[in-house]
Amino acid sequence: MQTAEIKRRFLAHFEANGHTVVPSAPLPAISDPNLLFINAGMVQFVPYFLGQRAAPYRTATSVQKCIRTPDIDEVGKTSRHGTFFQMNGNFSFGDYFKAGAIPLAWELSTTPVEQGGFGLDPERIWATVYLDDDEAYDLWRKTGVPVERIVRRGKADNFWSMGIPGPAGPCSELYYDRGPAYGAEGGPEADEDRYLEFWNLVFMQYEIADVASKTDFRIVGDLPNKNIDTGMGLERIASILQGVDNLYEIDEVRPILARAADLTGKQYGVHSGQAASQSHPDDVRLRVIADHVRTSLMLIGDGVTPSNEGRGYVLRRIMRRAIRAMRLLGWQGKALPELLPVARDCMSPSYPELAADFDRISSAAYAEEDTFLGTLRAGTTILDTAIAETKKVGRSSLPGDKAFQLHDTYGFPIDLTLEIANEQGLTVDADGFRALMTEQRARAKADAKARKTGHADLSAYRTVLDAHGPTHWLAYETLDTESRVVAIWSGGATVDTAEAGDIVTVALDRTPFYAESGGQDSDAGLLTGPNLRAEIIDVQRPVKGLIAHTVRILDGSLAVGDAVHAAVDPEWRIGARQAHSGTHVVHAALRQVLGPNALQSGSYNRPGYLRLDFAWRGGLTDTTRSEIEEVANLAIRRDLPVEVRHLPLAQARAEGALALFGETYDDTVRVVEIGGEWSRELCGGTHVAHSAQIGSLALTGESSVGAGQRRIEAVTGIEAFRYLARERDLVTQLAAQLKARPEELPTRITTLLARLKQTEREADDLRGRLIDLDADTYAANAVDLDGVAYAGITATGDARRLAEKVRDRLGRRPGVVGVVAGASIVVAVTPAGVQRGLAANDLIKSLLAGKGGGNAASAQGKADADPAELLDRLRDLTRAA
Repeated sequence: MQTAEIKRRFLAHFEANGHTVVPSAPLPAISDPNLLFINAGMVQFVPYFLGQRAAPYRTATSVQKCIRTPDIDEVGKTSRHGTFFQMNGNFSFGDYFKAGAIPLAWELSTTPVEQGGFGLDPERIWATVYLDDDEAYDLWRKTGVPVERIVRRGKADNFWSMGIPGPAGPCSELYYDRGPAYGAEGGPEADEDRYLEFWNLVFMQYEIADVASKTDFRIVGDLPNKNIDTGMGLERIASILQGVDNLYEIDEVRPILARAADLTGKQYGVHSGQAASQSHPDDVRLRVIADHVRTSLMLIGDGVTPSNEGRGYVLRRIMRRAIRAMRLLGWQGKALPELLPVARDCMSPSYPELAADFDRISSAAYAEEDTFLGTLRAGTTILDTAIAETKKVGRSSLPGDKAFQLHDTYGFPIDLTLEIANEQGLTVDADGFRALMTEQRARAKADAKARKTGHADLSAYRTVLDAHGPTHWLAYETLDTESRVVAIWSGGATVDTAEAGDIVTVALDRTPFYAESGGQDSDAGLLTGPNLRAEIIDVQRPVKGLIAHTVRILDGSLAVGDAVHAAVDPEWRIGARQAHSGTHVVHAALRQVLGPNALQSGSYNRPGYLRLDFAWRGGLTDTTRSEIEEVANLAIRRDLPVEVRHLPLAQARAEGALALFGETYDDTVRVVEIGGEWSRELCGGTHVAHSAQIGSLALTGESSVGAGQRRIEAVTGIEAFRYLARERDLVTQLAAQLKARPEELPTRITTLLARLKQTEREADDLRGRLIDLDADTYAANAVDLDGVAYAGITATGDARRLAEKVRDRLGRRPGVVGVVAGASIVVAVTPAGVQRGLAANDLIKSLLAGKGGGNAASAQGKADADPAELLDRLRDLTRAA
């Protein structure tokens, strides 16, 4: 049974039993700052389990895309580890409990294939329950599982929590006996490779506190509303139903692995669930390639792009591991153009958007491979130099800081550093490397801790939300409201009052202020009252439904319960609307000029300014930039109507509304249209009523922000006028200075630059002739130091050029030349001098106390002493050598 069919049957089974089918959330679409990616099927439902929000349905089912990277180094070494996987899940929010969940799982698992089930042999299914969970034990017996195949297990295996105080409960897991060929008899406790877990049912019935570890916590009571969270690993059930040995042989992975094996001429031969080991390095690398290429496809498909931080860094590491593994297997060509289309064909039956959007996905992926291949070339050169320096000083181990610099600064894989060093007879200071990596991780954790709050830190906001209800948000309707202060926070804690000079966070019962979201900056404005004047610094949504205003008290005081007048700065809002509508116009213009693959991947706008990141390889020409700017301004001049509609998500997508990759949307979405179909996007921002209200738009910059990603910047409204006025003034000044009309400036400047270059060439030629004359003189006046010709020179200009010219004039004689010019000293040694044992880099380091560098023929350093003194010391070093 193909994986897409397994997914379809799972969802159909639970939909037929009253569950709402919920689409998979995009991999990066999470609000928890402690997670980079969704890593379990229940993550998008966490607010419902925690009671932060009321669930819009009583029961739900989904197939969730997931990423887990903590065990990335184990990928390929076992038959089960993978970074990307899919979790089939069904969920109940206070509806059914164990008596409903257990029969539903059993029915789907054992119903014959021809009747819509998975057709698993009920005689080969084992169930595990928590030690004292008699209810689940009895339900499995009633369902038909004999007592000898129901196993009680402890907290480590059959109790679930999120690792923080909150909901928790016992688990019940289903295992399938794959037969004696896979291991020993005796059930899951005897062999979890033969008895393969494929379904985990979590019964959230307790509240826990004092969480120290997975098995060390305190149950503080029963939950009033018991919830169900179950998860079936799609890859695991696929391996069972397809009769294959491991996840690398299922239909969504095996073709990628086979293509990699075919390209490299390697064989994939570790089967029967065996763990790969060092005796099968090719097998491990092929598995890494298959897993990482599929993972990269899914991440880029969900809007993640390679970068040096956060999610982008994880993606970059995964992609580079795959590319590096191909090269280690002997493939020297570009890997991703050969493998990514295979991954697309594997995954598109379940996710058709991957095929529709493959041009964008492949463009980003192939650009990253090009970047990495350049990194490999540059990194190899740097590593070769480090190896040579290590050998020269007689060390047998490459310093850990060098390996870390290559890894951290240049993206050079540590395994490649180890391999190349080993080929040169060196080891690598692994302890030093690991210590620096540990320090880096500690800094990253400290940075993450300093970010905006996670679940536990939001409790103060949720308390206010529960007590007072959601903020009545009126940003679309008005610029001012009469409001009441419902809460004040200072330093994360609630307070009753704030005085002049304080900066505090304030919740109002109603607000006209736009909270930062969708790339649009928050509004500015004032809170005023009989004894208050406070400016709005920032506006955020810490939890859904609550607007939090950061304010600075300018005059008077503020207290909970006060009536205040909340007013948005109208000029600020006008500029914000112009910029946000301008962003949509630029996006539409990009797609019109460059084509449909130029899709937005991120944006930011504030009054008068916008920037838009989009998928594209290579910079834009001046002509293309001008065309984009003209298309945008023509749309503005046409005064296109800007309309807002609220539609079901499915209808909005069907009508072609563009969504931002990686964002999660509600079932009903806000669609902003400019000129009808000309621009149609999902958006929650504030906009002008007609495009002409944008005023004008001027592109100010275009640059790269990563492999396959470009950024375009522009100004709108009065800021566009000011920008163009500055450009006009600059042209006027240049025209006056050059005594030319504005239209003549390009020709006039081109002519002047050509003359300047010719003058520079002539001056350089003259300097060369003068240096030649000086070199002849200095070489003729060189003194003899026990058979070594020595010339010590104080000069101006190019010290290296003069030193090398004098050295050449010394011919076949052993000779040393020292030139001090300004802040530099250069030492040059003739070939005969090098043969005699003289080395310029040794002389410069002796002269400068270990500083400076170069090679035996030429070296340079900073002249940090009197020139005459330096040259006298160099003469003494030459004589002594």
